[in-house]
Amino acid sequence: MMKKPTVTITTGDPDGIGPEVTKKALKDAAIKRLANFCVINANDDTGLDAIKRAVKILDAQEAHALVTAPVNKAKIAKSGISFKGHTEYLAEHTNTKRFAMMFCSGRLKVSLVTRHIPLKNVPGAITKEKVRDAIELTYEALDSYFGIRNPRIGVCGLNPHSGEGGLIGTEEKDIIEPAIKKLKSKIHGLTGPLPADVAFYKAYNYQLDAVVSMYHDQGLGPFKMIAFHSGVNLTLGLPFVRTSPDHGTAYDIAGKGIADPGSMKEAIRLAVKMC
Repeated sequence: MMKKPTVTITTGDPDGIGPEVTKKALKDAAIKRLANFCVINANDDTGLDAIKRAVKILDAQEAHALVTAPVNKAKIAKSGISFKGHTEYLAEHTNTKRFAMMFCSGRLKVSLVTRHIPLKNVPGAITKEKVRDAIELTYEALDSYFGIRNPRIGVCGLNPHSGEGGLIGTEEKDIIEPAIKKLKSKIHGLTGPLPADVAFYKAYNYQLDAVVSMYHDQGLGPFKMIAFHSGVNLTLGLPFVRTSPDHGTAYDIAGKGIADPGSMKEAIRLAVKMC
């Protein structure tokens, strides 16, 4: 029998719900028996020092996976620290050039081409290379971690109706479609660019195994509608497993004892499964 993996958990912003959902999750006997856990609480008011300590543990190969509770980017920025997010921090630390965010919950898996940038900057940030990276990383994750052979991946367009052949924008025919064509010989179940509403309908009805979205809210809006309390954020491309609950610090309910640990439990389950 395989030995239990060791999972490091950072509890995130101490003023948010991270410490609470971590504690609740690990009180669940079904979760507790899945792995050996190393919980790292924050020593500062942003929670960022915990991720630094967790990375040292992973660098020393003393843990198999990392689960991060949420931090607040605006709060960290006010402290004078440049921080775009856990995803970017971990990629930079490990010198990972190809990485992506994937959100997982049951039937729906969604990857992003761009992440936390202003909407007005999205069109200029979409390149053929970024689209190809997101598709390839999604394909590799579906095959390696989820055991889906010959996965069906739908790629969203950027504009309404996928640009209507160039009438409502040209990003589809200039960037997204050429990127897809280059990968079709390798990924036979690849389709797109699809209007986002069509792509998510197909995914929800089991006609696609994953959706690649062009920007944050294009993917996260439909995803959170069905998986608000169970979604998991998975970082693709890192040399170790990293997951996170798909919610924020929730300052409005922090300290009230009412935070739902469902997403944290699912983040732990997925991290263990991927190990």
